[in-house]
Amino acid sequence: MSDLGALAVVFDLDGTLVDSEPNYYEASRRALAEHGMPDYTWADHQSYVGIGTRETAVLWRERYRLRAAAADLLAATDRHYLELARARTRVYPEMRAFLELLTAQGVPTAVASGSTPEAMDAVLTGTGLRDLLPVAVSAVDVPRGKPAPDTFLEAARRLGADPGDCVVLEDAAPGVAAAHAAGMRCIAVPYVTDQADDPGFETASLLLRGGQKEFTARSAYAWLRETARGA
Repeated sequence: MSDLGALAVVFDLDGTLVDSEPNYYEASRRALAEHGMPDYTWADHQSYVGIGTRETAVLWRERYRLRAAAADLLAATDRHYLELARARTRVYPEMRAFLELLTAQGVPTAVASGSTPEAMDAVLTGTGLRDLLPVAVSAVDVPRGKPAPDTFLEAARRLGADPGDCVVLEDAAPGVAAAHAAGMRCIAVPYVTDQADDPGFETASLLLRGGQKEFTARSAYAWLRETARGA
């Protein structure tokens, strides 16, 4: 057992471990343009950060009054995203360092994402994170995506960890809400730092308002150590 005791760490993927949102925006823009919505902007995309791709497709159909089925919108987005993800996905350096530190210390780790299994596999394999994350849970593995707690609870189950012993790293308010609903502590690292005052972040155990610029592997590990002592 590590010096963190029974703690396990569950990572969100997109916007937390990797800067995949530019890829998701471009994939979304292309998919929507194919289905009659040519003016999708980055500002539009930011309102969907933290929401699973399956749920996002449903929202698009309603908000933009699209005739295509949500399943077709999701399939088109995934097709474009996979092309982009295999070619260019950047891992946040301090997040990789943190994951490597946890692995070296024997801390159980998992990733729980709103992405499809195919998208997760493309990113984890292409970035070399696969070996550091033995457990990967997609939104399609559970009945409900974030902000429901299902993905995080399934990750804990696969790790053999009690939810109360899990700490989640998240970049978006729906994910923070999901961690809270799962009974897990959460380090929130907002992808969109202007959204740090969103009420959804209030349940975070640690909120880094500056986002990735404020996050360091060593300080996060020190916080986990103090958390473990106080548990």
